[in-house]
Amino acid sequence: MKRGRLPLTALRSFEAAGRLGSFTLAADELAVSQAAVSRQVKELEADLGRPLFERRHRAVRLTPAGQALLAVLSRAFDAIDASLSEVRGRRGGGLVEISAEPSFAACWLVPHLDDFRMGHPEIDVAVDSDMRLIDFRTHEAEIAVRHGLDAKAWPRTEVDHLVDVELVPVIAPGLLAGGPAIRTPADLLAHTLLHEENRSVWERWFAAAGLPDVALGRAQIFAEGNLVLQAVLRGHGVALVDSFLAAEDIAAGRLVQPFDLSIRHGAYWLVARSFKRLSPEARAFRDWLLRRIEA
Repeated sequence: MKRGRLPLTALRSFEAAGRLGSFTLAADELAVSQAAVSRQVKELEADLGRPLFERRHRAVRLTPAGQALLAVLSRAFDAIDASLSEVRGRRGGGLVEISAEPSFAACWLVPHLDDFRMGHPEIDVAVDSDMRLIDFRTHEAEIAVRHGLDAKAWPRTEVDHLVDVELVPVIAPGLLAGGPAIRTPADLLAHTLLHEENRSVWERWFAAAGLPDVALGRAQIFAEGNLVLQAVLRGHGVALVDSFLAAEDIAAGRLVQPFDLSIRHGAYWLVARSFKRLSPEARAFRDWLLRRIEA
């Protein structure tokens, strides 16, 4: 097919729908209606003479032909977007934009940003605190800090390992002194347990402590780790927190770790579309972040 006859609008709609796994999400990204995306994809399928999606109730799945086409288109659109960004000069001007998990941003990144500023006074840093996955093609951030169980959670990206997440039990000194005594892991059940998202992590910790069938009692459940940390600092209960993010509070005595037992819960990762394509400002931030965490 000649380049002048390439159905670019239809290819763009198909690529967004295939990458996001949803016609609705593709419509939101492209700022068009869901019906427009569906129509464009159907026209592309008719032009190719084969289906690209399996339509199911409230879900779509790529066919083998769709998977093959998506792999080529995503790489092509990523390359086009990166080249346009370089020509446009959007990145640069002494600014680096970072997307970071809220807990990492509040508990570690913001407290240490002054160290980066002193070493790079010519670079401004914009931090977007967001736990959702980002699409670097439609997001201003060049790099992101994300939590995940492994490095395979972000397709079509490059990943640096930052630090493993080890969860440890902690309690505020006032609650420890004035509440039920804590001598064994089972004694923690006399306190309110603070959870992030669900109870499964505490269940894993108690299993590691030799109590696999324990019945969890009172609980408070929070959407993300920084809220858990704030609650435990204020004596609302006992929490499992990331020992890396809570290290300063533990060292300063604002939190007490009653037991040394920890459980692994994934890691923090530095994610970018391509580390080689980072702006000078983003490269400087990446180098600083890796050195600072290692130190």
